[in-house]
This record gives sequence, structure tokens and C-alpha cells, in this order.
Amino acid sequence: MNTHLLALQLMAAQGCLGAFDTIYHHEITEALPQKKSARLELAIHSVRALIYSLLFAGLSSWQWHGAWAWVLVIVFSVEIVLTLWDFVVEDRTRLLPATERVTHTVLAINAGAFIALLAINSADWGSLPTALVWQPYGWLSVFLALCGVGVGLSGLRDGYAAWQLGKRVKQGGRTVEAIRFASAPQQVLVTGATGFIGQQLVAALLADGHAVTVLTRQARQAAWTFDGKVRCITAMADLRDAERIDMVVNLAGARIVGARWTEARKAALRRSRIGLTQQVIAWIAHASHKPRVLLSASAIGYYGVQPQGDDTELAEDSNPQAIFMSQLCSEWETAAQGAGQYGVQVACMRFGLVFGHQGSLPQMLLPIRLGVGGPLGSGRQWLSWVHVHDVIRGIAHLARRSEDGSAVDNINGAWNFCAPEALRQGDFARLAAKVLRRPSFMPTPAFVMRALLGEQADLLVEGQRVAPRRLLADGFVFRHPGLEEALRSLE
Repeated sequence: MNTHLLALQLMAAQGCLGAFDTIYHHEITEALPQKKSARLELAIHSVRALIYSLLFAGLSSWQWHGAWAWVLVIVFSVEIVLTLWDFVVEDRTRLLPATERVTHTVLAINAGAFIALLAINSADWGSLPTALVWQPYGWLSVFLALCGVGVGLSGLRDGYAAWQLGKRVKQGGRTVEAIRFASAPQQVLVTGATGFIGQQLVAALLADGHAVTVLTRQARQAAWTFDGKVRCITAMADLRDAERIDMVVNLAGARIVGARWTEARKAALRRSRIGLTQQVIAWIAHASHKPRVLLSASAIGYYGVQPQGDDTELAEDSNPQAIFMSQLCSEWETAAQGAGQYGVQVACMRFGLVFGHQGSLPQMLLPIRLGVGGPLGSGRQWLSWVHVHDVIRGIAHLARRSEDGSAVDNINGAWNFCAPEALRQGDFARLAAKVLRRPSFMPTPAFVMRALLGEQADLLVEGQRVAPRRLLADGFVFRHPGLEEALRSLE
């Protein structure tokens, strides 16, 4: 078989795998362009991507003869050095998820194979007169050229992100507000600590001088994430009954949006929320020193879906609906309220869509960043959101209030964690495009969302208009009440 043709076919496979790795891991699950710690990794990715852009475009339809063959060898050598450097930097700055580590391994093996084949060809090409010889391979050449364009754009994207992160570092970052959770150092148990909100909460608790214990199935990842500053347990049984815990923040729960809500998926979602919460309550029942307060996560999915055209504000006393998401949140809250029988104050925090550098926002902004964004469905459905910084401040607000014995009645029950400014989904797309300086013209039809997500699509194409009445009445002041300012704070 023609070794050059085989090398090009392996390059095409590399293009597909690389696109998956970049979009799914770097952009969506890891959100590397938003992480200061990923600045060097992004810079390396940028240079490698531009090299691959040259290789894809240059080798798609040309053979590199004479001196050009030696240029090709030099480019391969630089790429290999950058790949090895990238491996070292990744291991020093973050713990890669299993899927990304496997993908990187496959990419490295595949790259080694096509580089070896091209190197063999280069030895023959080097003896020929110097020239770039036109040798197209039909649709394979077209595909490789398109890969070259795509990976080149990705390289520019990573380079721009690295530059922006560098500007943030030089500016020293925005002034971070000191968040107080209590009048004195506390012993705090956090579940779901390695999640988007959990990571920010634990960092704020540590900065405020509290001792944090995290319940996690991935103790190694948690220890890595928090630089060994937290105690990690893998089960509630690891906590002795005589152990002192002053406050519990229960954030654990499997990701809601994603895989279809099959019966097996629904059972898994219930176990991750209701089952784990019941384990926490069971420990509280036997604990010698009961926690003062349990702050337990919930979601505005409690209210179900709000038909388009219904502009009623949903407050904490609004009723749930007979749909899965609503029932899940209701059962979750009921499980948490079980701590009340042991004298523990219980607040159920109904989160709206939490915006930050991680979580769902990077996924929502990605189509807009690529210039193909627009409203979901009609765009008229309500979107209730909250900045992650206000989520952490709201948790701290309830924690402080729980110290005041006269405020018990104000702590117990449900609290809506949403910004005062709910807006329609189409307005979100328009404002996000304005902040990112991109167009917003390509709607995603509702039937496409329902075909992809099934029942859970209603959360996106119907929505809810939720108001944070209890927080506002209790004197809480949002730092990010408006969407445009909130998005600019996350640039």
C-alpha cells in the first residue's frame, strides 16, 4: 500500500480525534480558555495547532521534495518536543479526566504512526530536486485542507485565550471580595466539593479560615484540586459519631443535562441526590455534636416548566408540578428536611442557571463564540440565572444568619438563588453576542432540542421566571444583578 496515502489517512483520523478532544474536553468539560492555570498549556496548544494547520494544508495535496523534505523533518521534531512538553505541563497543572487521558494516548500513538510514515517518505523526497509537487488525493485532500483551516482557527483561539489570561495575571485579577461565613472558624462538611460550585465554595471557606472536610468518591482528585488543604472522606461512615461538624453544605448530585432521562438515568439522579442526602441525615442522627445548619442544594426545576406567555414570577411558595425534574427536587428537599427533627436548621437552596467560568455557561456561549449562536426554540422562554460569586455569597449569608438564634424561622425552608433580573432566552443570546462581539442570528429549533434531549429539553425550551424574594427581603444585595455586567465580569 502507498505509505504516503496511509499517512494522510491517519492524519485525517488525527483531525477527527483532535476536534473531539478540543471541543469536548478543552472547551466544554475542562473550559481551559477560562482557567488561569491553563495559560501555558493553551500557549503550547496554540503553537502545536498552527504547526498542524501547516501540516494538514501543506501535505493535503503536495509532496515536499528536496530541501522542503528537511523542513518537514524539522517541523516534526518541533511538534514532538511540544507534545512531550504539553504532557509535562498538563500533569503539573491539572488532573486529566479518564476520557481525556485515553484520547491523548490514542492521539499520540496515531501521530507517531503518521509521522514515522512521513519521515520514511521524507528520506526519499530529500534526494529529489527541491520543489512542492502537486499530488492531490480527491476528497481526502479536501478533508485534510478543511482540517488545516479548523485546527488553525483553534490555534488562534487558544493563542488569544492565553494572551487574555496573561493580561489578567498582569492586572492582578479583579479584586476578590472577602466572604465571611461565620464569626469564628468552623468545621465544615461539603459534599460535591469537586464540582463547579463546590470548588469555589471550598476555596472561599479556606480563605475565611475554616477547616473543611469533603465527601467525595475521588479523594485523589479532591486532594489535588485543593492542594491538600482539605480532609477527604469517601463515605459518611468515615466520620466518627463523636466528630464535630458545625455546618454541612450539601451540593452533591450527578449532572442533570446530558444523557436522556431513561429509567436507569432517573434512578442514578435520585441516588446521587436523595440517596446521598439520606446518608448525611443518617450520620446526623447518630452524631454526638449535631451541626448547627444544613445548607442543601436544590434547583428551580422544583417549579417545573412555565408555559410561554405566562410571565408570572415564581417565588418560594409556588407549587411543584407532576414532572420528573420537579418531583426530583421535591424529594431531594424532603430528604434534607429530615435533619430538622434533630434540631438542625435546614435551608434548601434552589439554584437557577449558575454562570461562571465553568458549568453550563461555556457550553451556552460556545456557538456564539463560533459565530453560529442564536436563541433556543422561540427565544421567548424565561431564563433565570445567577452569577457563581453571588451563589457563594448567598451561602455565606445563610451561614451567618444561622448563628443568630432569633433568625431560625428565616433560615429554614426554601431560598431561590437567582438574580433579580430574569430575562428571555432570546435576550440572553443577544446580550451574550454583544459582550462577545459576535453575531447572533442562527436559532436552534425546539424540535431539534427535543430530539436530542427528550423530556429534559423542556428545561431549555420552556424555562421559568423565578424571583429571589426571600434573599432580597432578608437584606441580601446581589453583586451581579444584571446579565450584561455579569457576563463582562467573566470575560
